[in-house]
Amino acid sequence: MCMIEVDKNGEEEKKVYRATTKCPECDSPLIRQDYERGEIVCDSCGLVIEENLMDQGAEWRAFDYEQMVKRARTGAPMTYMIHDKGLSTFIDWRDANVQGKSASNIQRLRKWQNRVRVSSSSERSLIFAISEIDRMGSALGLSKDVREAAALMYRKAMEKDLIRGRSVEGLATAILYAVCRQKGIPRTLEEVGSVSRVKQKEIGRTYRFLSRELDFRLQPSSPSEFVSRFCSRLNLKEDVRAKAIEIVNQAEQQELTVGKGPISIAAAAIYIAARLCGDTRTQKEVAAATGVTEVTIRNRYKDIVEALGIELPQLQPSSTTASNLTSSSSPLSSEKELSG
Repeated sequence: MCMIEVDKNGEEEKKVYRATTKCPECDSPLIRQDYERGEIVCDSCGLVIEENLMDQGAEWRAFDYEQMVKRARTGAPMTYMIHDKGLSTFIDWRDANVQGKSASNIQRLRKWQNRVRVSSSSERSLIFAISEIDRMGSALGLSKDVREAAALMYRKAMEKDLIRGRSVEGLATAILYAVCRQKGIPRTLEEVGSVSRVKQKEIGRTYRFLSRELDFRLQPSSPSEFVSRFCSRLNLKEDVRAKAIEIVNQAEQQELTVGKGPISIAAAAIYIAARLCGDTRTQKEVAAATGVTEVTIRNRYKDIVEALGIELPQLQPSSTTASNLTSSSSPLSSEKELSG
């Protein structure tokens, strides 16, 4: 649940997530936290849901970045994207204000510190896996929390000794795909495989192995998860997207999606919605944007139209097609006139 958080000056606002989903009085989702009063308030009815909240921020104030760094007494937060979770010491490569013998000593310390930080083959393997997760996540446009979750899952696989005898790249790719499925992020196996260095067949085999060993409980992907991205690729408006999601929901209620690929259903729904809204895209354009063949789109959209009783407007022929039809029909008409 999204809630607005207001700073002490009342100037900046940012979105945070709380366990409280709705107001207990009016069921409104507009919940706001005000640090000045230490309260959580409903913006709709004014109910004070919680009060006397503890301010977990620092007791000091800073007016610029340098002052903030100087007064801070803690380091960076722990992260799973570093093999040692960021808890070890790191000596910077910049030797500012250091010359002569002191500089050579620092360089020697830096070299030995890096050796100590990575002391085993398993740590080197973990570093490589995390770098692959970060690289693929960046290429797929995945957020930092998704990459953190993938790194954590890889560590769990290491603890259960599932890495032995398997490709590090294959495991990292399969885990990243599994995390996308868990968090409902619409990324297909083909998309994840396109940024990986292993074949799609190996990714699928590794994913099935991990799902058995780590007991994944994943719901099948819904076609509606892919509609927004495909509509953006086709430059379709909001009304087309909303209509496509409505068609997908109706198809799911009629169980038309059972045994069908979610991407093909989404592609067919977008094609139908675009025609209904007067913003038509050809089957070739939809196929190029979704990665589904034109034959599959035709089969799916015919099934949906017949089952839901949708009447599609007739497609208007292009000017080139119309001129070709006119030129091809003119000799026939002249022959009829001569025969008459």
